[in-house]
Amino acid sequence: MTRNTAAGTAFGPIVLSAVEQHQPPGRRLVEDDLATAFLPAPLRAFVRATRWSPLRRTVIAASERSGPGLWASLACRKHYIDDNLHDSIDDLDAVVVLGAGLDTRAYRLARHSHVPVFEVDQPINVERKKAVVARVFGTPPASVRLVPVDFERDDLMAVLASYGYDPDARTFFVWEGVTQYLTKAAVRATFGQLSRATRGSRIDFTYVHADFIDGTNTYGAAGFYRRVRVRSELWKFGLPPDGVDAFLADYGWQLVEQAGPEAFVERYIRATGRAITASPIEWSAYAEKT
Repeated sequence: MTRNTAAGTAFGPIVLSAVEQHQPPGRRLVEDDLATAFLPAPLRAFVRATRWSPLRRTVIAASERSGPGLWASLACRKHYIDDNLHDSIDDLDAVVVLGAGLDTRAYRLARHSHVPVFEVDQPINVERKKAVVARVFGTPPASVRLVPVDFERDDLMAVLASYGYDPDARTFFVWEGVTQYLTKAAVRATFGQLSRATRGSRIDFTYVHADFIDGTNTYGAAGFYRRVRVRSELWKFGLPPDGVDAFLADYGWQLVEQAGPEAFVERYIRATGRAITASPIEWSAYAEKT
């Protein structure tokens, strides 16, 4: 995998969020009114076309054929992180979004909070995001800072500090849809750096099930497995859900909760009345620094 290959994955999740906004109110799996605006022109045109419900259903059905439940899982993980961030914002001094891509969370938060948000990503994605923010807002929100980092090589906390991050800040770290693209060494190195976070900080991160990475169980997504593991080796890292608690404890974090397919169905999908399920391939973990 080249760095640019990983950078290209920034588009998919935001396209999904944008398409979801054309679902009727009450049937959306995630709320994100900025998603379409953050996309390049061809993808904005595509998303606008999904206002037509038959095309929207076709797009979701194509995703389901590729990886059953992945559409809902990606949408629900965003909803889950937004809920956890909303519930804890009054106890925070900063937010750090790791691998931010084209995510809009920092800009939606800036509408009602002055908490500083540091969006961290590969340099190519940071340059892309600067251009997007300039196009959408003109002047970017004062509370948001873009920070270029190479997770495989850089000292995350040192780079953040050089952009004004206070290492004593109680911080909410978001690491969404990133760990699977990194080597085990890079994931552990990043958590090693995050072990320096202040007590009371939070982290909400996603990870791919280890038995999908090693091919033991493809969860009905054999074609998707071949694409991300066999042909490209795009995905590299995974964890077993029953090993997350111990993994986090090694770095001074205490697991608060995990959310997998059952939790997503119960909390978010059932209320929409949609006949869609969530995939067990990717899970979300929420932890606090002890």
